[in-house]
Amino acid sequence: MKNTSVQTEVDAAYLYQKLAEHEEDSTIARVFTEMAAIERSHAEVFAHKAGIATEELLRPSWRARTFNLIGKIFGYDYVLGVLMDTEKGLSRAVIHTKEKNKLQISGSETNHVKILRSVLEKQSNTKAGTYISKFEKGHRSVGGNAIRAAVLGGNDGLVSNFSLVMGVAGATSGEGGVLLAGLAGMLAGALSMALGEWISVKSSQELYENQMEIEMEELENNPEGERKELALIYMAKGIPEEQANAMATEIMQDKEHAHEVLVKEELGINAEELKGSAAEAASYSFVFFFCGAIIPVAPFMFTSGTPAILLSILASGIGLFLIGAAITLFTGRNVWYSGCRQVLFGLAAAAITFGIGKLIGVSLAD
Repeated sequence: MKNTSVQTEVDAAYLYQKLAEHEEDSTIARVFTEMAAIERSHAEVFAHKAGIATEELLRPSWRARTFNLIGKIFGYDYVLGVLMDTEKGLSRAVIHTKEKNKLQISGSETNHVKILRSVLEKQSNTKAGTYISKFEKGHRSVGGNAIRAAVLGGNDGLVSNFSLVMGVAGATSGEGGVLLAGLAGMLAGALSMALGEWISVKSSQELYENQMEIEMEELENNPEGERKELALIYMAKGIPEEQANAMATEIMQDKEHAHEVLVKEELGINAEELKGSAAEAASYSFVFFFCGAIIPVAPFMFTSGTPAILLSILASGIGLFLIGAAITLFTGRNVWYSGCRQVLFGLAAAAITFGIGKLIGVSLAD
């Protein structure tokens, strides 16, 4: 068992424990505590096989500590999604290893995901249902996705504007027009990202709302047909026909509830996803892109020529490395590898545009 696998188990135990500590609902907190104990026991077994000292199991990685910090600042919803992704990743890894070694797949490989889901689904309170909804959404909401959007938006802003600034700097030797071009690119890019995000969220909401309206019309005009469809959906899930029909009949007694169930079961639409604000999503995109795009421009606000170009390259290189390091929160890759790779790609893009700008500048001078 690789050390990275042991660390994954340790980190999962650490994050489950943090979730338990910050959970107000005692039932849900107990679930997280039990999951932490399971992950910790797995870590101990794997560590023993790998010859890792037991005291090292008390040390969560920087990645896990960062997620805990994110949870403290932005709420632990995002951490929930990360843990579910981790459980799914571990399950896939076990299944892949068994397939590679031609071992029988028993179905127990996904027990952690099944246990977590089934325990939460069996809770009668609405909060447990809310957690399942959050897991199913895969933290795609604006709030849950803010960290990922910050990293990717900042990366888009930095790389695109760095390339633009270097292109103009190559054509003008870092003198006239670089600052103006950089500021224009920063503002235009941020507005474009914001508008694109607004349209994306708004169009998705309008599509879902239209589908929900159609479903309500079908429910009002042909309730028996909708009842049969709902029964068939339950039968497809393995529920006996008689029980499926009884469940569908009971649900159809309340039209509003029936509409909610049909929208979820038949259309696969989660009403929680419609609550996201398009304006909020656009604002996030604007700010994140702006923060990344201002880095290569800033030096030209205070100086010009070669010093400004060198400072811009230095500042952008640092920014690219930090973004690459931040990306490892989602990928789990080595920080230095990811950071240096990001710097390499960013500098390559900037070098190409700088060279093209230089050629254009020479042509214009001739």
